[in-house]
Order: sequence, then structure tokens, then C-alpha cells
Amino acid sequence: MDEIRFVNNKFMRCGYTTGSCAAAAAKAAARMLLTGQRVENVKLMTPKGIELDLEIEEIAMGPEEVSCAVRKDGGDDPDTTHGVLVHARVRRSPQGITIDGGVGVGRVTMPGLDQPVGNAAINHVPRQMITENVAGECAAAGYTGGMDVLIYVPQGEEVAKQTFNPHLGIVGGISILGTGGIVEPMSDKALKESVAVELNVLHKSGCENLLLTVGNYGDTFAGEVLRADLSKRVKCSNFIGDTLDQAIAVGFETLLLIGHIGKTVKLGAGIMDTHSHHADGRMDVLTTCALEAGADIPAMKAVMACATTDAALDVLEQAGILEPTMEELGRRIGKYLGRKLDGHIRWGCMVFTNNEKRSRVLCTCGEAQELLKIWSIKHDD
Repeated sequence: MDEIRFVNNKFMRCGYTTGSCAAAAAKAAARMLLTGQRVENVKLMTPKGIELDLEIEEIAMGPEEVSCAVRKDGGDDPDTTHGVLVHARVRRSPQGITIDGGVGVGRVTMPGLDQPVGNAAINHVPRQMITENVAGECAAAGYTGGMDVLIYVPQGEEVAKQTFNPHLGIVGGISILGTGGIVEPMSDKALKESVAVELNVLHKSGCENLLLTVGNYGDTFAGEVLRADLSKRVKCSNFIGDTLDQAIAVGFETLLLIGHIGKTVKLGAGIMDTHSHHADGRMDVLTTCALEAGADIPAMKAVMACATTDAALDVLEQAGILEPTMEELGRRIGKYLGRKLDGHIRWGCMVFTNNEKRSRVLCTCGEAQELLKIWSIKHDD
């Protein structure tokens, strides 16, 4: 991997995700099974548009199945999975491409995650990458049958102990992750400085109104659901408080913040750095809001036991108190944002969810609805 980023006043090499490793290993294994020829390297196009040329390791070829591995590379900003071998084993099947996880790949035991309970913790983007690459090999070989793909990570169960997986209800191993296929080096300081520069440039270009989205989820929801113009939006990652301070300092007239409840719920406790390494409190906030909405003790205990906010929303909906709980959350978020922003800038905040059961705004505060009009794209009927 020779993609470079400038971070913390030095050049740092990017890496690639476990999802890219799994897709590349599956692609190579499928090619070897269908052609009978050994594959030492394979090219993989990532969702980010960067092509990888990856070495294939631990090849085991047989007439009925082939397995091989790709070694995870976290680049110059490695994480706990750096250096682990991600294996793929492929077998012919009558039709379709199935994907499952084996040894060292976590299994989902609690609702509200990317995959349903019982599934291997292989997220939807890596699953799509695996499917597309294996299907491509089948087409190239003229093979019209199916493939069974098993992803496994021999070191995964041990490595997972150093991750957040046990807390999320993912047991038995790591998750196969990655929305872009590439691991980009980052640091808190570098990210904050990057956002500050972006805000300054945007304001100097004549933009007086600021649209802040929290990460990729915020971007997607704002653009696809709210139909907002994202051409001048700024993504603020976890550093919401620092970004708000900088927006005031730069001199913006208005600010609209749009974020998924998984992050923005923490604002209801005044937590302005929403990274899980710094603070959590998601279920504590939701439980307190539910109490104000009239929840009974069993419902509050059920919320506290949830691993994700989406799972907690299910509990609240089943208890018939989702709407008043979200209203209370909006009031609490408004209280803390108001303390920071009132008198300095016109502001609003929108909190949403976008899982398979629901994709909508859950609560708002400030002048959110009015400020959204500034960013709305006009569509002809």
C-alpha cells in the first residue's frame, strides 16, 4: 500500500481494511478453484476508488475447495487487527454466493448492529465487495454455478478482546469492517486542525451558513433523505464541541448540525466529544429520557441492557414511549447546545436513525426546521 496522507506534520502511509482483505482473499481463492492455477497476487478495487495489489498467503488448493489469506495492513496508524491474516475458503455450490464467518470472526448476539442477530459480523460493504469480486471471477471463468465463501481469522478471537466487540455483543472474534476499503491515518489533533482549516476556507469564500454532518452516516442521511445540498457541508467526526467553538470563532451566522443518534445522543448529557474512547453514556441518557417519558422499570432496564441506540429505539417503540422519549432527548440536547451557542450563532440540530426498520428524524432542537430550508435542494415535480 503506497497511498500517502500528510498527518501531524509528517507523511503517513495508508492501509487497508479487514473487509478488503476478506474480499481479496475470496477473489483469489475463487480464481484458483475455477482455473486450477496458483495465484500469488490479486488486484482489488476498493469502494474509495483506490486499487490495491495484495499478496496472497497460506494457499491451500484442492479439487473441491481452495483457501488462502491476505494480511491486514493498518498503514502507519495501525489498529489492533494490524498484521492478522484474514482467510477465505471457497467451495462450489448449486447457485448464488453465500458468505459466512468461521473461526475468529465474531457472531452478532444483540440487535441493532449492521448485521442481524445470529449472523457473522461481516458488515454489508465487505459482503458486497466479496460478492462482487467472487461473481466477477465466476463470470470470467464462464462458471454459472454458485459459491460458498467462509471468512475466518485464526487470531481473531484473541485480538477481539482488545476491541469494543464484547461490549457490543459480538462474540467469538473480530468484525470484518470497512466502508471505503482503505485505512487512513488519523489523530485527534490532525482531525481537529483539518476541520478548522475547512471552516476557515469555507467562510472566507463567502459562506455565512454552516451545515455540519457527523460522519458518513450524517452525510448520507442529509443528502439522500433530507435532500440537503452537501456541496459546502463540513463533516465534524466526533469532535462536535471543538467544531462548534471554531464555527463561532470563524464568524458563521447560522449552523445546522445533523447526526445519527448513536453519536448525538451523547449531547444529551453535555458530552461534546462523542468518540467511544472518551465517553459513552448513550443508554444512560436514553434511560433518563425514557423515565421522563413515563417508562416503567422493566422498560428502563431493557434500554440499559441494549448494546446500540437502534436496539434501544426498538425497546422504546415496543413500550409505546418512543416519541415522548425523543422529545425529551431533543430538549436535553437543546439545553447543552444552547449553553454553548446561544447569543453567538443561530443554530439547530437534527437527530436521526436510518436502520432497516426506520429512517427518519427522531428529534430536533433550536431552529433546525427553519435552517434546513437554507440547504434544501429544489426538485421539480
